[in-house]
Amino acid sequence: MPEFETMLYSKEGSFLSPVKNTAVIKFNRLDALNAINDQFIQDLSDALDEAEKDPDVRSIVIASNHEKVYCVGADMKMAQTLLSDPSNVGDLVAQGQAILDRLATMDKVTIAAVNGLALGGGLEIALACDIRIAEKEAKMGTPEVSLGLFPAWGGCLRLPRIVGLGKAMELILTGGQVTADEALAMGLVSKVVAKDELLSQAMWYSAKVGGNAPIAVSLAKKATHLAMEEGTENNLKYEVEACIECFKTKDLAEGISALLEKRRGKFTGE
Repeated sequence: MPEFETMLYSKEGSFLSPVKNTAVIKFNRLDALNAINDQFIQDLSDALDEAEKDPDVRSIVIASNHEKVYCVGADMKMAQTLLSDPSNVGDLVAQGQAILDRLATMDKVTIAAVNGLALGGGLEIALACDIRIAEKEAKMGTPEVSLGLFPAWGGCLRLPRIVGLGKAMELILTGGQVTADEALAMGLVSKVVAKDELLSQAMWYSAKVGGNAPIAVSLAKKATHLAMEEGTENNLKYEVEACIECFKTKDLAEGISALLEKRRGKFTGE
């Protein structure tokens, strides 16, 4: 397994798969509460590279190795060094946006397992994932305006798409936080579980995804994203094209046979 300075990377399996088809990436900058600095950004990018190029990996769980913190957002010590020379800010923000956009749009399914504090850029990472689950003690928020910033790594784009404009405005403009139950009520997370069940619940989602036809999953992910980005005509056109692609796959033939034969399909991504 690859080693990173600020991340832990592993491949995990499930009872549904004979191979380890889930990449688990855990933030591991414990002494800084998983604050995001240059190395963190690079390691996250490299870990996603590793998962993306692995043909066995069908989903990616983004979690934390800290007992009480998911990620507190940008490293303020690093931010302070930029005050004297803001010329580097644009490149840094663009780099963060690019990595989170990649996380959001990559073919493989991404699952955020949020424990403890998920603030600022930490919440933006979770927002870029396809599925978000949280443990009962988790708290999520966008405190940037209380510091003189705002969520610029896609938070102002993704949060209103997920929870609606009104709630997004409330969180972003007040710099507030919500509990796990409040996050569930507004649709920010899909499920709230006990702390000791968080990773196992993320792996359950991963197993469900991993048991499905990967080409169809990838096309469905893209089609669903388009619903928030394109007009109806373009969306429906893409669904037609993507459906034709599904009918060209061996996986669809296997899925139909499995249903008729009352067994579980065995998909290969072909």
